[in-house]
Amino acid sequence: MATVAIKGMSCQHCVASTKKALEGVPGVTNAEVDLEKGEASYDGDVNAEVIKEAITKIGFEVVS
Repeated sequence: MATVAIKGMSCQHCVASTKKALEGVPGVTNAEVDLEKGEASYDGDVNAEVIKEAITKIGFEVVS
């Protein structure tokens, strides 16, 4: 399972939006978002830039 740190999430709506965005990326399965940790995890062989773009598109920042 791959994990990315996300900056800017502050509520459960943010979590739901991020999960939906990740699940919309072809190849991503089993997306989970943890608000307290500020990160998302997902299964799938997907380029990290594609994941970053999906998250950035909805207004959050991927932290390296």
